[in-house]
Amino acid sequence: MKLTPVMEKFILHWGEMGTRWGVNRSVAQIHALLLMSPQPLNAEEICQILSLARSNVSNSMKELSGWGLVKTVHVLGDRRDHFTTLKDAQETFNIIVEERKKREIDPTLAMLKELSAELDTDKNADKEVKERINNMLSFLEMMTSWYDKMKKLPNSTLVTLVKAGTTIVKLIGKG
Repeated sequence: MKLTPVMEKFILHWGEMGTRWGVNRSVAQIHALLLMSPQPLNAEEICQILSLARSNVSNSMKELSGWGLVKTVHVLGDRRDHFTTLKDAQETFNIIVEERKKREIDPTLAMLKELSAELDTDKNADKEVKERINNMLSFLEMMTSWYDKMKKLPNSTLVTLVKAGTTIVKLIGKG
């Protein structure tokens, strides 16, 4: 597979964005390559196209698989594993958001619940600290409850809802 200039730009940009999201550049670049590839690629092809070490590709594939972003497929006549990713932007977004929620929001929510309970039993607790912790907890519970409802909607309904958002903002007078 030969990369076009547009594909190269996308892969480089996705790698840079990955580092901003806290993802290793190689991991993000491999994901971008698989997004652009018309067919599944094996590890050797990924190494060659992106000029990466085999160990780097192997570790990156494990991370992408852990996120649910890469699937292993088999090609008739080839014993090697080949890799592909979802090509649908919304499905990819949904997976990334869900994984980030599990890894970042859920532990924070658990910690805030724990702190709130500690503060409830601490007679010497600072009232402002208690209020701030409880406000954060309340906000995160509200947002995660909303998210849990939204993720159950079919993608087509979610798209309609997002598109309606501009109209809703105008209706409530804040837009």
